[in-house]
Amino acid sequence: MYPSLDQKGPLAPGLSIGLLGPVVCVVGGGEADVGPPLQQALLAMLATRSGRVVTLAQLIEGLWGDSPPPSAAQSVYTYIAGLRRALEPHRKRRDPPGIVARTAGGYRLDLDPRRIDAHAFAERVDAAGQAKKADDVEQALHDLDEALKLWRGRPLSGVPGPFADGECARLEELRLTAVEARTEALVRLGRPEEGLAELHDLIRGHPLRERPRELLVLALHGCGRQAEALMAFDEARRVLANELGVDPGEGLRLAHRVVLSGSGGPAVPDPVIPRQLPRDLIAFVGRARETVSLKALLDPWGDAPPHPFVGICGPPGVGKSALAVRVAHAVRERFSDGQLYVNLRGGTPNVPRLSSHEIFSRLLRGIGTPDDAVPSDEDEAAALWRSKLQGRRLLVLLDNAADLGQVRPFVSAPLGTAVLVTSRESLMAGDDCAQLSLAPLSDAEATAMLSKLVGADRVSADLDQTARLARLCDGFPLALRIAGARLADRPDWTVGALTARLSDERRRLSELEAGELAVRSSLEASWGALNTSTREADGAAARLLALLGLLHLPDVTVEAAAALSGLPASDVERALDRLCDAHLLEAGEPGRYHSHDLVRLFAGDLIPAAERIPPLKRAIGYYAESARAAATTSDPHRVHCLYPELDARGRRFDGAEEAREWLGREEATLLAAALQAMADPDDDIARAGAAIGLALWWYQQRAFRVHGLISLGERLLATGERLQDPVIRMEAHAHLATGLYFKGDPLALDHHEWHLRLARQLGDRFNEQRAHGNLASTLLKWERFSDALGHALAQRAIAREAGSEVGERYALLVAARAHIHLERFEDAAVLLEEGAAMAARAGDVHGQAEFAVSRGRALIELGELETAVTVLTEVLQTARVVAKTTEMGCLVYLARAHRLLGRTAEAVRCGSEAIVVAEQAGSDYWLERAIKERDVAARSQSSIRA
Repeated sequence: MYPSLDQKGPLAPGLSIGLLGPVVCVVGGGEADVGPPLQQALLAMLATRSGRVVTLAQLIEGLWGDSPPPSAAQSVYTYIAGLRRALEPHRKRRDPPGIVARTAGGYRLDLDPRRIDAHAFAERVDAAGQAKKADDVEQALHDLDEALKLWRGRPLSGVPGPFADGECARLEELRLTAVEARTEALVRLGRPEEGLAELHDLIRGHPLRERPRELLVLALHGCGRQAEALMAFDEARRVLANELGVDPGEGLRLAHRVVLSGSGGPAVPDPVIPRQLPRDLIAFVGRARETVSLKALLDPWGDAPPHPFVGICGPPGVGKSALAVRVAHAVRERFSDGQLYVNLRGGTPNVPRLSSHEIFSRLLRGIGTPDDAVPSDEDEAAALWRSKLQGRRLLVLLDNAADLGQVRPFVSAPLGTAVLVTSRESLMAGDDCAQLSLAPLSDAEATAMLSKLVGADRVSADLDQTARLARLCDGFPLALRIAGARLADRPDWTVGALTARLSDERRRLSELEAGELAVRSSLEASWGALNTSTREADGAAARLLALLGLLHLPDVTVEAAAALSGLPASDVERALDRLCDAHLLEAGEPGRYHSHDLVRLFAGDLIPAAERIPPLKRAIGYYAESARAAATTSDPHRVHCLYPELDARGRRFDGAEEAREWLGREEATLLAAALQAMADPDDDIARAGAAIGLALWWYQQRAFRVHGLISLGERLLATGERLQDPVIRMEAHAHLATGLYFKGDPLALDHHEWHLRLARQLGDRFNEQRAHGNLASTLLKWERFSDALGHALAQRAIAREAGSEVGERYALLVAARAHIHLERFEDAAVLLEEGAAMAARAGDVHGQAEFAVSRGRALIELGELETAVTVLTEVLQTARVVAKTTEMGCLVYLARAHRLLGRTAEAVRCGSEAIVVAEQAGSDYWLERAIKERDVAARSQSSIRA
């Protein structure tokens, strides 16, 4: 039986858990089997947070870190079941568990914390601290003795995982602090000889820790062994100089002076050791990677000194200060001369930032310099500050710096002292600066933060709404804190109730206010600093951010921002980069920039309504003209809608490949610009938005964007009806019909009929023949082959009349396909040969591929299988490029030809590839045909093998 867990100990009778050594559990007077090491680690996590919910995600992270196995969740369930058996051996199978409880948010250990030795230890150490403050040193010593009796060895011995590693380090540090406090109490009580052996053990185990050496000097002095005390100080000075390159800290120097002065002075001197760090947040979550990175800089392994200047930068409200305080607490023991904290007020609304002299004064007073000894001259104060730092190991946290200029006088600290700075501005230009740029919280971290703020049960009652709330807050801790505060103030609200309020972009920033906390004022401070700056670059950046707030787009390029602002691209690029330095924008790939939604919403209120139309017209016009140029350059042989005429300029392209790549990069932005513009109350802007949508027609077809074609077509139709513009309505019907055709919806025929009807009303013969061709193609899909042939021939006649070779080529293609379905293969072959020749003369690669695929199909029907394989194989690579539908058809017909030739392996391969492409494209039509060909070929292959 372990001494800390027996019936005489504080944790008995009943269930007791021990973590201060190997993990043990005493149940009913006997030791229970707590299972394998990972199950012990899970028990330790629950015990450390006894009475609180630990989520499944936290358990998995604590056991495996960032690389959990696929079976992690199932393993946790297994370990929970094992723990329940161990902790409640007499519980019947159908009885609910009474100790390890399942909640909506995770699991909870329902056990009095005093029955867990680690909690009992911490409680007694705290009691000792209270007794010391009350000057009851005897009681403090008694509490520390009782606490240290609970230790059985290395905490969580043999237990794996990130949680166990971190908790072991925390508990070990707490034990060292308790041992130091015990020896200090012995010295104060005049019993220094009782602590000598323990101090020597501490120093052997932790040679760079100053507090045990300081106490050893004082204990030897208290025993009347002055020479040994001086030798102990000399050894400490030598070790610190050799290993760290620093002089003894203030505590050791004061102890040395006590020895030199004989018996005068207090037995244990109390140097001025500042402990100014703000309290660590209870609701702090996540940031594991960032914390590890910062700790590695401030508390490196081995003998390396801490990095002298560490910066944390990021946008307003991203949690820079909270992270800095968390890390500062985590490394504070490395800085034995204390921790200083100054809020520089660089981003505090309506409050002037601190001057350099004010900062020097606060820092100097913090390390014990009397007020009357602080020089009034700034340079003299700086010199005194540098002198005071020599030989010290201080951590200085300068929070909320306006920029590098505000902190530059303070970051050139001698080795041994570290300056940790938070700022919305980049600090990388500073000498020896190691900077971490802080991003918003992940969805999981944001959800965990909300859970801590408002309670796991309330959050887990609607996880979907919680995830949505986290996204509406952009993962910004400030916004999440405000959301949490609002929910805490309104216990009658569900999470969904607040989500609904935040979903309205017009009121989101107003909703994100609670007391003195407000997202808007935080962002306003950053923008205001730029807007009121005397630097021309800052003012230009502030004006550009206001303009960018007009665009509801995923990102923006330098060219688009130049069109929006009407300024040269070089000036705009400098302004964009300045906004990135201020963390009001983020840079993506070269030349692309984006903002978080909360920043965009804030910026959207900066431009008066009367001034918004000209820049918006320039930007939407740029996107429309650029999309048109990309569409016509990428495929000059298609019919592109260039309606309506716009007074705008876009970019130009040197070739088809460049144009296609640009469309691929800009697709999401172009769609967002089109939808925003078509919803704008200004008719000219709405019409320009329609121009973007119409320009994307062929690109969306080639990429098989079924949903995009339908949703954009519906918006185009609504815009055309609102503007009473029959041309936009006509083109919208064609757009919408194409999407419905790909979807397999017969409503496509209705929209093609409307296209034809409006073209006739407008007297537009070109669109009339185009509508006939699209109707013919759609009718083929619904197996109305004779009707399809009639519309294809009508298209050919009108196309010849109108002089449209493009229309005539398409009519030949669809008519040939109709003949194939009507089993008029010779007629189809004639039309395909004629159309292919026309496409070749025009250099229409897309058309040539379509004719080749259809010719391959006709050859299969004619029984010319080898020729069909040759034709289809030759065109396959081109088909992959021109359109998904062409590629799918080519692969399916290849599979059929190989199967009929008895080449079942090749048939299975082509059919399987067609299935993959069809699944990726979302084409049920081609997927059904690909599966059929693959399965028939596979059955044939099996029968041959049998």
